[in-house]
Amino acid sequence: MDPVIMSVGRPAWLDAQEYPFTPHYFTTDVGQMHYVDEGKGTPIVFVHGNPSWSFQFRAQIKGLSGTHRCIAPDHIGFGLSDKPYEWNYLPQGHADHLERLLESLDLREITLVVEDWGGPIGLSYALRHPDRVRNLVISNTWLWSVQGSWYYRAFSGFVGGSLGRWLIRHRNFFAKRILRMTFADKRRLTPQIHEQYLRPLGTPQERKGSWVFPGQIIGASDWLASLWSQHDLLREKRVLLVWGMKDIAFREKELNQWHNAFPQAKVVRYADAGHFVSEEKPAEMCRDIREFLDSDAP
Repeated sequence: MDPVIMSVGRPAWLDAQEYPFTPHYFTTDVGQMHYVDEGKGTPIVFVHGNPSWSFQFRAQIKGLSGTHRCIAPDHIGFGLSDKPYEWNYLPQGHADHLERLLESLDLREITLVVEDWGGPIGLSYALRHPDRVRNLVISNTWLWSVQGSWYYRAFSGFVGGSLGRWLIRHRNFFAKRILRMTFADKRRLTPQIHEQYLRPLGTPQERKGSWVFPGQIIGASDWLASLWSQHDLLREKRVLLVWGMKDIAFREKELNQWHNAFPQAKVVRYADAGHFVSEEKPAEMCRDIREFLDSDAP
C-alpha cells in the first residue's frame, strides 16, 4: 500500500521544536507505521532500536536534510506508530515492515544508518537488496548470534525473562532505567528529552515491543546467524563505523568484529559516548556522516 501524509495525529506531549517533522504513515498488516521523510537528494535511511524511535535521529535529520532525503521510520510498537498488543513483535517482522516501506518508496543509492536493533533490522534489508544500498553507517550494534556469550545471555535472560518483562510492562523499565544507564554522561539525557522516550510507551499495553526485544537477543539467534553468514554480500559497500567507546552493551570487542569483517571501513571512535551515539554526539555524528558521504561525491 502507498504511504500517506497525515496532517493530524501529533500527540500533545511531542516537542515540536525538537521534532518539527511532518508525519507520514505506511500501512502494514498490523497497523500504521509512522516515518519521517524530509529533504531531497540521495536517500539516508535511519533505523532505530529499543526503546527508541525516530526522535533519536532528529539532529542528523535536521543537519543532513538540506542536501539529502532523510527517512526515519518508527517500528510498529514504538514512537508514533501503532502498538497492537496482539502482534508478536519479533525482529524478523520489523525487518519485513521496513522492507515493504522502503520498497514502496522505490529508493536507490541508499545510505543506511543503524544503531542497536536497527542493525539487524536495517542490514537485513541491505542483504536482501544490495543493489539498492550504497553506504552503511553502523553504530553500536551487531549482526551475529551471541548465543555463546554469557554476557548477552545474562542480559537477555534477565531483561527478557519473566521479571524483566514485568518491570518493562508495569514500570517502563527499559525506557526509564536501562536507557539512562546506556548514556556515558547522564546529563545528556535531560528530563525534557527523556520525556520524549517515555511518553510513546506510556501504558502497559503499549510496551510489548520494548519487552519482546531483550528476549530476542538470544531468541533470534538463528535469524541473526543467518544474516551474519551473508555479510560478504556487503563487503563492497562503503562503510563508516561510528562507535561510542563507553557503551556497556556493544563494546570495543564488537567494534573489532565489524572492522575485521569490513577492513576497508572508516572508523570513528567517540571516547566519551555510550550506546546511543546519535543522542550523545549529535553534531559530531552529523559531521562525520557528511564528511563520509562527501568523500564519495563525484
